[in-house]
Amino acid sequence: MSLIPFGKLANRSYFFDRGLRFSCRRCGDCCVGEHGTIYVSRPEIAAIAASRHLSVDAFTARYLYPYRDSFSIKEDDQGRCLFFENGCAIYDLRPRQCRTFPFWFSTLRSEAVWRRVGRQCPGIGRGRLYTKSEILDFIVRSMSI
Repeated sequence: MSLIPFGKLANRSYFFDRGLRFSCRRCGDCCVGEHGTIYVSRPEIAAIAASRHLSVDAFTARYLYPYRDSFSIKEDDQGRCLFFENGCAIYDLRPRQCRTFPFWFSTLRSEAVWRRVGRQCPGIGRGRLYTKSEILDFIVRSMSI
């Protein structure tokens, strides 16, 4: 079921009206290089902790820091996510923020921004065609983090 209300947001015209192609290449370019916030919800924390055979408390102390109503994944001094180890070590359980990349409001503000991000991300412009409706759903999901 779509998260997008049937109103202004869905009826506006965007540069992605005909959709955008994306296929994650698992290159890690979005996981390294810049410091940022990697929001992780409490249910995601529990699942990732279990996959690492750690209690939620031990996992939280080792890998997370407080952020808003939950936590963010720590990064090393170079802005590298602590779970990037020759690829994402938690790919199948990665947080929603990671799963919705590159369909974030910040990357879809304009076609110019999308193209700039595409120069850094080899998956942009390739693979599956995401529809306007799917993209708007991703935007709403990423804004609710």
